Amino acid sequence: METLFKTVSTEGIAEIPEISNFTKVLFYLRQNNINWVYFNYFKQLTTLNDEIISDWLNINSKTLRAYRKPESVSKDNIKEHLVLLISLYKHGIDVFESAENFDRWILAENYFLDNKAPKEFLETISGIKFVDDRLTAIEYGDNV
Repeated sequence: METLFKTVSTEGIAEIPEISNFTKVLFYLRQNNINWVYFNYFKQLTTLNDEIISDWLNINSKTLRAYRKPESVSKDNIKEHLVLLISLYKHGIDVFESAENFDRWILAENYFLDNKAPKEFLETISGIKFVDDRLTAIEYGDNV
């Protein structure tokens, strides 16, 4: 499977727009084939396990693993959620300077988030936007 990742072009994934621009996200979703490559790319971005990721996508772990295969087909709402999670991770890695540091922040309970871990907000689009806003606040010096 490792060699599979190396042979797949992730060129289009680099163009995923920022979460803050839903118009660009909508057009990105309409103009790109969000397929198994994106699911595998996201798995490479994070150190988190399939159970956590599948909870965010509101699917089970078995379905998530199936979506990582070339013949898979997923629903549009899952594709949108995945693209926004990838965008969030790109932002988080920029802020925290590594996926490992961002994953630690995602998993840690946070006083400024009503003692909840940011991961608890990622099951919805508005929750992803909320966490992304917190990342922007961190960039500007807020305690989050």
